[in-house]
Amino acid sequence: MDFAYSSRVEDLRTRLSDFLETRVLPEHRRVTELIEAGTYPLEVIEPLKAAAKAEGLWNLFLPGLREDEPGTRLTNLEYAPLAELMGRLPWAPEVFNCNAPDTGNMEILHLFATVEQRKQWLDPLLAGDIRSVVSITEPDVASSDPTNLQTEIRQDGAEYVINGRKWFNTGALHPKAAFLLVMGVSNFEADAPRHRRHSFIIVPMDALGFRIIRNVPIMNHHAIEGHCEVSFDNVRVPAGNLLGEEHAGFAIAQARLGPGRIHHCMRTIGQCELALELMCVRALQRRVFGRALADFANNQDEIALSRIEIDQARLLCLRAAWRMDTEGNQSARVDVSAIKIVAARLQVRVLDRAMQIFGAMGLSNDTPLAYLWSWGRALRLLDGPDEVHLRVVSRDEVAKAKAQPDRHALYFTAPSR
Repeated sequence: MDFAYSSRVEDLRTRLSDFLETRVLPEHRRVTELIEAGTYPLEVIEPLKAAAKAEGLWNLFLPGLREDEPGTRLTNLEYAPLAELMGRLPWAPEVFNCNAPDTGNMEILHLFATVEQRKQWLDPLLAGDIRSVVSITEPDVASSDPTNLQTEIRQDGAEYVINGRKWFNTGALHPKAAFLLVMGVSNFEADAPRHRRHSFIIVPMDALGFRIIRNVPIMNHHAIEGHCEVSFDNVRVPAGNLLGEEHAGFAIAQARLGPGRIHHCMRTIGQCELALELMCVRALQRRVFGRALADFANNQDEIALSRIEIDQARLLCLRAAWRMDTEGNQSARVDVSAIKIVAARLQVRVLDRAMQIFGAMGLSNDTPLAYLWSWGRALRLLDGPDEVHLRVVSRDEVAKAKAQPDRHALYFTAPSR
């Protein structure tokens, strides 16, 4: 495994970093003001998107891009350092068409969409002309096990009828949101296998019977793009809106979640890097009892631990990305679960340290720290809670032991009886 950045990636890192520093970061205050006023900052983001596309900094996340599609074809390993840079500003990924949940939705549309679905939904997404939503999690069941989902998708002649309730539909309030990818029960036979009961279907945002109930606050913060509770009341869509094979929704969800999870981790590492940088600057500038905060051993320890832990997480993330590229997403699933656990917990720890060094200011919106801390806490639940991913890693380790039960017998030196 060689994690040295290639000359191509180094060139993209330089260009992306320059674009962020000279074009995106100067607009951060304006974006913040618009969001605080309740306006989605399209007037800032749209011109930046056009500029990023012209610079060749577009759709960097999708390894399977075809020659006729807009974007830069990169492996997961190549994309990782670029996602880090974009992650430093939570709104920046949209500038490069690399924002969640669209990246995951483009992934599965790429894998499963028909020719007509590509033309109607995927191509406009790749062009940045529309946005999308993924609608999986439900308030009434433990959605970390997707086989529990209860939203119904029933065929009625040339249409499917959808009924149910979902929540945490990120992006549902985005002014360019055009459709949802909805997962629900489609096989109602009593003896149907648990993993062959669900399907994905494309639902336009303007479909009759679809309703946004509320924007659910995350850690007391209302996102301008929405993390919405929604309902489907006899929503009818053409049968041609079925995504992939009927009753194959569980497999489609797994195909989507692997890349989506690791992209979150890549951005998280960038946010932790930013927090460490801000922590160090603050520790040098702030003085108490006649000394800079950076002169106190306890603060030095927090800085050192943050540096070590960020580097550890980055290496684990790169290994997971490398395995996805070389062995496939399924083979890398344990690595992806591992970095998902590590990255979310890392963000909470590093941001907590930075907030402590900043003092009361770290609790305010004058710095990005409080928001990034809350997002780190949310990541311990998003795309599967820690407990589910710990179970994946644990079961893999135990399976190895079961496969070779006598391998370590000679390590035991107690006399035989």
